[in-house]
Amino acid sequence: MASRAKAISVVPQRNNAEANRLADEDRAAHDWYRFVLSFPPHLVRDYLTRFGMGPRHCVLDPFCGTGTTLVECKKQGVPSVGIEANPMAHFASWVKVDWSPDPDGLLRRAQAVAERVSRVLGEQGIGDNGVLPLWDTRPRKAVRLQGLPDERAALLLKDSISPRPLHKVLVLLDCLREQEGQACYEHQVLALAKALVFSVSNLHFGPEVGVGTVKADAPVAAPWLAAVRAMAEDLRHLRGNRTPSAAYRADAREVGRVAAARSVDAVITSPPYPNEKDYTRTTRLESVLLGFLRSKADLRALKEGLVRSNTRNVFRADDDDRLAAVHPEVERIAAAIEARRLELGKTSGFERMYARVARLYFAGMARHLANLRPVLRPGARLAYVVGDQASYLRVMIRTGKILADIAESLGYTLDGIDLFRTRLATATREQLREEVVLLRWPG
Repeated sequence: MASRAKAISVVPQRNNAEANRLADEDRAAHDWYRFVLSFPPHLVRDYLTRFGMGPRHCVLDPFCGTGTTLVECKKQGVPSVGIEANPMAHFASWVKVDWSPDPDGLLRRAQAVAERVSRVLGEQGIGDNGVLPLWDTRPRKAVRLQGLPDERAALLLKDSISPRPLHKVLVLLDCLREQEGQACYEHQVLALAKALVFSVSNLHFGPEVGVGTVKADAPVAAPWLAAVRAMAEDLRHLRGNRTPSAAYRADAREVGRVAAARSVDAVITSPPYPNEKDYTRTTRLESVLLGFLRSKADLRALKEGLVRSNTRNVFRADDDDRLAAVHPEVERIAAAIEARRLELGKTSGFERMYARVARLYFAGMARHLANLRPVLRPGARLAYVVGDQASYLRVMIRTGKILADIAESLGYTLDGIDLFRTRLATATREQLREEVVLLRWPG
């Protein structure tokens, strides 16, 4: 159905590079661990103000990722609830809104772990300065570097972490786990996740996560301790904030299983976009090393709990797409993708699934929006950050417009569509819009 409300086009107040950047003044808690595709805190802040949210309200982020909405809500004194299916991202959200640890105690415990790691590595003749040692003729017992069991190692991107840094990470984890169950343990684990991705690993992030320069060695304890120190400094300023915030690990398509009926005053979120980004790859290294993913069965279970947005998380038994037939534009796009595939003679298994992914994605979002309705209070305001896509054989998908149409068909009112920023499409080299779809639940 056509949208009844006229879309509102807002020119971004910042240029595209700045629009999605984490400002220095926003780094506290947000920067403890940040999903590379996160949207910025200032956007959450803008809509909290626009929606008039305060201490007596509750904001929901059903695709909370690493907690941008939750952290910003807590900073602004607004209670919040998040839902996230990815166990690593859920863990990050949960820790990032826990501002109870004593910063001095956190530092003491981390320093003790770092000293123990240094002793263990020293006894093994392995330095932790990231520089391979010069030839040493003194007799020394050969050290067998620790590695991962084959089943876990197979989940990683090849060369995402080199053997020596991996050994040192596993030594640090062994020392750290001696504190499991004690205060500050989870915060130290999250600091390791950050150090892993941005200092220890060989990963680089572009349109998709990949492997960059393969380092023979890298320091581990020092970047981890630096991340802990940054947390402790933030906690000195944040610790007195008692605004409630909770993060649940669940499927956003079944939001009613987590949130209570008529409990939510606003939704501020950014769901996945329909493209070929495998969102589980972005957190794969830390998910495996920290024990959130231990087998292919774990990975499959994770993917089954996500809205289907790429061919890597589509399964034979998926049936959300039976709902898509009520939305003609989704069917038109799926037909156009399939026609283009046949025209180009694309026959791989993934290419054959492109049309189905388009159906599954919007059907999954329809299921989410339908199941969201009972938890919304009358007059609830909603903001969905989504982006246009052309990943599937260059067939344009106007995600915001279609999502708005689906929402209206489910009884929501469209208040407008704001332009957040534009970005250059990898496939077509044209500018794509990232937008905020603004909805209201009449109740």
